[in-house]
Amino acid sequence: MSPASSLTQEVALDLVGIRDAIRKKYAEVSGTAANKFNYPTGKEGAALQGYDLKILVNMPDELIESFCGVGNPFRLGQIKPEETVLDIGCGAGFDMIVASNLVGRKGKVCGIDITPEMLEKAKRNLALAAASAYDVRIGGAEEIPYDEGTFDIVTSNGVLNLSPLKDKSFKEIYRVLKPAGRLQFADIVLKEGQSASGSNRPEDWSN
Repeated sequence: MSPASSLTQEVALDLVGIRDAIRKKYAEVSGTAANKFNYPTGKEGAALQGYDLKILVNMPDELIESFCGVGNPFRLGQIKPEETVLDIGCGAGFDMIVASNLVGRKGKVCGIDITPEMLEKAKRNLALAAASAYDVRIGGAEEIPYDEGTFDIVTSNGVLNLSPLKDKSFKEIYRVLKPAGRLQFADIVLKEGQSASGSNRPEDWSN
């Protein structure tokens, strides 16, 4: 596909409608992820994805009930003390809490999400987890509200597939990463059937 035809396809998409559909769904998930996905969520889902059991055992249910990740980005590389981490689509803050445990008090974790209800829950969860240095902001992968070269690591879990502007998203991720920074993400791909990019139905993007 040429750049011109790709741009035409992106313009044809209802970008506002897509974001509204995603916000609507994940506003519901902010209460609980139970029965909203066709795979295990919450504490069971996190355990199956290989998250550190020492973290999960001591984590209250209200901190993890909205977990709906599709993998474990922390298995892709070591996150060191004092590093600065951005979680794209931070949801209720579960991966931010995991990262906070890894970077320690001299590190910092930041999160962005387009769903206000998720960000409010993330703030409560981070406070309950006694996370030290953190920051959460409204924003999506297509326009990350941080300066260039800010982060050692960018993480994301089941979120980049929701973006209809993936080229722009990856350019933004590259922009905010430090020169030696890295992206660690888990996501899903469609093996058969109509892709969301071939659909103008906003709700297709939130499923």
